[in-house]
Amino acid sequence: MYKGSEEHRVEPICNTQDHITKVLALIKENFLKYFNDFLTHGVISGISEEEMQGFANLLGIEYSVDERTTDKTQNYKSIIKQGIDSFNRDRNKYLEIFDQESLEEYQDDAATFKSRTFAHECPIVNSTLQNRKAKDLDKYRSSFKKANAKEILSVVTKLVDFAGNYASNVYNPVEYDSITDNTKLFFDELDTESCTVNGVIGGGIKSHILYKLYPSFFPNRSRMAMWALWYLTGKKTIGCRMDSEFLMIDTKKSVTHQNYFYPYKLFAFYAHQIYQLLKKEMGILGINIDLEFRYVVVDSFLNFVAFNHIAEINELMKQIKDSDNGYE
Repeated sequence: MYKGSEEHRVEPICNTQDHITKVLALIKENFLKYFNDFLTHGVISGISEEEMQGFANLLGIEYSVDERTTDKTQNYKSIIKQGIDSFNRDRNKYLEIFDQESLEEYQDDAATFKSRTFAHECPIVNSTLQNRKAKDLDKYRSSFKKANAKEILSVVTKLVDFAGNYASNVYNPVEYDSITDNTKLFFDELDTESCTVNGVIGGGIKSHILYKLYPSFFPNRSRMAMWALWYLTGKKTIGCRMDSEFLMIDTKKSVTHQNYFYPYKLFAFYAHQIYQLLKKEMGILGINIDLEFRYVVVDSFLNFVAFNHIAEINELMKQIKDSDNGYE
């Protein structure tokens, strides 16, 4: 766990309605500036493509740039096609691995699921384990090695069951797009210990798996998405003791990480509200968002927001590789 993790966990104030209302107000205040750039340019100003690719490689994410025109509708189609193509590139792997019948076959062989299927065949886990450039991931590799195979299989199975039930029984297509209450997404269970393997399956890994299975319902709580929320809220503390609820800032070492402990239910609500903002502005342009890829659109937008500040993000993160490992 991150040293001093209790003080880095989300403070009680972050769950109050007054605080959530203030966060949303800041997001709405800053949204249009980024949205207009998102559709007009679709590229990051002030940084060369070579630098952008280098930063993307460092962060372990994909980056590419299309030609942009002055036609916002055409730009949107180009941006989202790129996002969906990238999303689909490895999606079948997730659909094959995290299938209820496939998981049942491993009930008597959890060790094989952990060491072969989960570690080597699941793209997000494999890339995390194999990323030797990011020194802060040494702790993840250590935790993974020690983790109980049956616990990993049990939590993965529970996540898949939760996702299937949510899609079939919880999601209400009539009401979903108008939700304004953060308790109405019904994601509380995902933040419980029963859906977590400490140091191995936390908010980032679990959200990415759910996102790959059902991009219509589950937003991707990636590190870039967390950075994007920091910028969309104008870097404001909004009454928090910490410098940010979205980041973990170690002033002694001058190192900044995303907040690994940020509750998925809170992140998902903000992502859902950003989706509604995108839907509204797209509607003005006569563009309909493909609901099957609802959160691929949100993910593309959040990546754009973060990439516009990639030089600063890199500067804030650059000492991570020189620091000792700070979380489990």
